[in-house]
Amino acid sequence: MTAATALDLRDIERFLYREARYADTHDYDAWEALWTDDALYWVPAGSPDIDPLREMSVVYDNRSRISTRLRQLRTGKRYAQAPPSNLSRVVGNVEVLGHEGDDVVVGATFQLVESRARGVELWAGRVTYRLRVVAGEIRLAYKKVVLVNSDEAIPTMSFLI
Repeated sequence: MTAATALDLRDIERFLYREARYADTHDYDAWEALWTDDALYWVPAGSPDIDPLREMSVVYDNRSRISTRLRQLRTGKRYAQAPPSNLSRVVGNVEVLGHEGDDVVVGATFQLVESRARGVELWAGRVTYRLRVVAGEIRLAYKKVVLVNSDEAIPTMSFLI
């Protein structure tokens, strides 16, 4: 049994809630520390089954690109996030879907309210995570966010979804 297969649902939920809190409060250092070195962060556009190497995605970041995105957000000079959006999300319906190697595959739903000068926007969708235990800590190896309205025009999103 690997460390990831030994994770119980409550540990997984605590991790996902903490990840959401870091994103909502713009705690970029803490959020970035949650990722593994081989991480992938993906928000498909259109269909959730697209090939991200051949078709457009809202976000398709490897670990290096995650760091670059966060470095840009930390400057406070990103026009789309000056000032930063006020965010509040609810993560729910968390379930273990299976295992892939050393990773536990988890599914969840979310609803996120974004408030900023242009008004209030509601974001919702389904997330697939691959979690891995590294040095005794749960880490995020993969996050795929499928927005419920991914087949429509999506407003500017320059925060962590």
